[in-house]
Amino acid sequence: MTRKMTGAKMIVQALIDQGVDTIFGYPGGAVLPIYDEVFQQNSIKHVLVRHEQGAVHAAEGYARSTGKPGVVLVTSGPGATNAVTGLTDALLDSIPLVVLTGQVPTFMIGSDAFQEADTVGITRPCTKHNWLVKDTDNLAGVLHEAFHVATSGRPGPVLVDIPKDVQFATGTYEPKKPSTSRYQPPVKGDMEEITELVAAIENAKRPVFYTGGGVINSGPGASQLLRELVEATNFPITSTLMGLGAYPASGGNWLGMLGMHGLYEANMAMHDCDLMINVGARFDDRITGVVDMFSPKSTKAHIDIDPSSINKIIRIDIPIVGDVGHVLEDLLKVWKSRGRKTNAEALDKWWKKINEWRSVDCLKFEQKGKVIKPQYALSRLEALTKDHDRYICTEVGQHQMWAAQYLGFEDPNRWMTSGGLGTMGYGFPASIGVQMAHRDALVINVAGEASWLMNMQEMGTAMQYGLPVKQFILNNERLGMVRQWQELLHGERYSQSWSESLPDFVKLAEAFGAKGIICSDPDDLDEAIKEMLAYDGPVIFDCLVEKHENCFPMIPSGKAHNDMLLAGVGTQGVIDAKGSVLV
Repeated sequence: MTRKMTGAKMIVQALIDQGVDTIFGYPGGAVLPIYDEVFQQNSIKHVLVRHEQGAVHAAEGYARSTGKPGVVLVTSGPGATNAVTGLTDALLDSIPLVVLTGQVPTFMIGSDAFQEADTVGITRPCTKHNWLVKDTDNLAGVLHEAFHVATSGRPGPVLVDIPKDVQFATGTYEPKKPSTSRYQPPVKGDMEEITELVAAIENAKRPVFYTGGGVINSGPGASQLLRELVEATNFPITSTLMGLGAYPASGGNWLGMLGMHGLYEANMAMHDCDLMINVGARFDDRITGVVDMFSPKSTKAHIDIDPSSINKIIRIDIPIVGDVGHVLEDLLKVWKSRGRKTNAEALDKWWKKINEWRSVDCLKFEQKGKVIKPQYALSRLEALTKDHDRYICTEVGQHQMWAAQYLGFEDPNRWMTSGGLGTMGYGFPASIGVQMAHRDALVINVAGEASWLMNMQEMGTAMQYGLPVKQFILNNERLGMVRQWQELLHGERYSQSWSESLPDFVKLAEAFGAKGIICSDPDDLDEAIKEMLAYDGPVIFDCLVEKHENCFPMIPSGKAHNDMLLAGVGTQGVIDAKGSVLV
């Protein structure tokens, strides 16, 4: 039933009707009417962050771990501009967000009023869609449409800019209805293209599944269908950074992550395959490297809900536009109806070759001496936490790549990281959003000290809401990935790649009322991790690691997937995939 109410009340009512249980925000003058309504209800929890960028990253963590849209409420001007990094991050990683921003009154727009900014103009390039609502009667419809757009098709962030006088004014509220939006992305794939892909599957000699975040965004059913298809065909499978967990890391067909810091066997399989089936990934440059050398001899199929992603970067032979879950369901039906055929003899030879690549053991390392290697730290974290109800977030840098390499993910929605934008400062607030959604779970943010400091103020949020998030900092006192590139590509000229003034992280934790732990000896590491896990509250774990360790494998800029750098042994430095020693 339609009802008369203020715009501010409409906003809260629309959120309730959309099933929202948590919003992340920071108040200011242009949103005080909304905050007044938030105060007067008990259906929605509000999380007061310490910075608007933190609010958006927290909403991303919430969305990524639940599959539901994250909701953010911030004020006009700097409140909105502080949210831009998070919006861009969510756009590149296809995370559904609804961001509500306050705006100066409609009659003051364009007058350079206090805390005025052209929020719609600023955020147009970094949202899926945005709106400026100037009429209270239109507000409810726009809010419901915002949720529809954020969650339909390829998910992404949307923004609704709401002037203060629209919040005060009275209008007619219409509840959520079945969508009549003009935005109705197709979810079913073309059956002729699906049948063509089935024929390619039947005849392939060296196939590989290349999967991405689109599998996870499609929902748990898509991951189950993917697992069924991999099991039934016995094809190898690899994944982007954002797709980890769609197929279990313990699965026999798993090759590990591919790309710039992907595993040797995954990258070699991608380079030598004759059928590459992209399921919900977008061929980003961290995966493809030099485009004309990417998987050069393969027939390429691409399943994606976003038609603009197909043929955007890599020329596709079999394009299928549709939701991953729907397409995989139809693909399995057609394949089964045609007799479940594969080229078993050729596939057996392909697996023998893949197992040769696996035997290189590209992630092997030696932990010796009294300095903790970062690979060892994450290997021990994996061993001691893998049986927990665990969610992992990361910041961005070397530690992020090591986490992707050494931590195993058995299920979707358990891995939260900034992929496309590579946002330092993402992981800590994201872990807060995850913990708000999963209060009894173990939530760990794997961080580097430099990334973690970018949003360290959110320790106040963790303490205020009793969120026992664990901040596992691999502290090498360096901007690790920057330093690595300077070593390998810029003649060891370490320009501004470390700080000479870092805080005492234990004292910093204690200043916030949290627990601080420091560990520098590999012999003490297991007990220190157990101490972190046993503490029922927020922890900052300062793990002092080797300062100049490099992250390998690595595909150098301008090289193909079969021309990787691998970690050498002893004093040999670095060897390439063909065994040549590189100085």
